[in-house]
Amino acid sequence: MAEGVLFNIAEGIIGRLGSLVLQEIALPVKDELPKLKLVVSQLRDVLLDAEQKQANNEAVKEWLQSVEDAVYEADDVFDEFYTEAQWRQMKGIVKM
Repeated sequence: MAEGVLFNIAEGIIGRLGSLVLQEIALPVKDELPKLKLVVSQLRDVLLDAEQKQANNEAVKEWLQSVEDAVYEADDVFDEFYTEAQWRQMKGIVKM
């Protein structure tokens, strides 16, 4: 696993969570977005630390491998949601 890959994915999720487009389409759960952004930010910090320590700690390396699929899956979900939000904005369904 390349250094910082999971950290960078978490960064992308955080960026999409802060998007005005996403906030407009996510009105039913809009109040939850800041909480989710905080949780992902905390996870990002843990991932960065773990990615730096994995070379010297086999347990950390195994833990990173176990969460890797979950991070990629979360990224896929947010990417689909964000793409839908952008499409709706482009079609005029969501006004900014």
